[in-house]
Amino acid sequence: MHNQGMPAEKALEKLKEGNQAYLNAKSNPGDVSPEIRKKTCDEGQFPYAIVITCSDSRVIPESVFSAGIGEIFTIRVAGNVMDNHQLGSVDYAADHLGSKLVVVLGHTHCGAVGAALNSEPAGYIKTITDEIRKAVGDEKDEDKACRLNVERSVTIIKESLKLAEDVKVCGAVYHIDSGKVEFLD
Repeated sequence: MHNQGMPAEKALEKLKEGNQAYLNAKSNPGDVSPEIRKKTCDEGQFPYAIVITCSDSRVIPESVFSAGIGEIFTIRVAGNVMDNHQLGSVDYAADHLGSKLVVVLGHTHCGAVGAALNSEPAGYIKTITDEIRKAVGDEKDEDKACRLNVERSVTIIKESLKLAEDVKVCGAVYHIDSGKVEFLD
C-alpha cells in the first residue's frame, strides 16, 4: 500500500498497530523479542556498531544489517551530515557504550544530496544542503556526490573526536535498488 498523503490520524493508527504487533514479536532480521527488550532495559545497551545514516525511510540500518535491539546505535539525519549533535552522539556511543565501529552510511537516490546538487532550498533544509555542498564541491554526478558526502562525514568524525585507537570509522553506501551495502574502506 502506498502511503503518500496518508492523513495524520491514519498514520498514527498505523504506528500504534505496528507497535502493538512489535510488542509481541519474536523475530525480525535481528532479535526483537520481549526477552531482549527486558534484558537491554535491565542491563543496558551495548551496541557493536554506531551507524550514522540518512533519515530516508527506505534506509533501515537494523534491517539492512540484520540486527536486533541493542546491537546498533543509530544516528539519523537527512543527508547523513555531521554537526555537534551527531558528533556528541558518536562520542557518547563510543566512549560510554563501548562501540568500536562507526559507519557513515550514505545511500543511492538520496533526496538531500539531490537537493544540494539540483535546487536552492531555503529554511532549515538549507543548513543540510550547505553541508553537503561543502562535501561535493562542483561534482554533479549524484553517485559520486553521495560518496564524497560520506567521506566528508568520516573525515569530520576522525578529525573532531578523540576516539580510542581501537575505534574504526568507515564509510559505506546502501544501494536502495538491491539492498547491498558497499563499504568504502
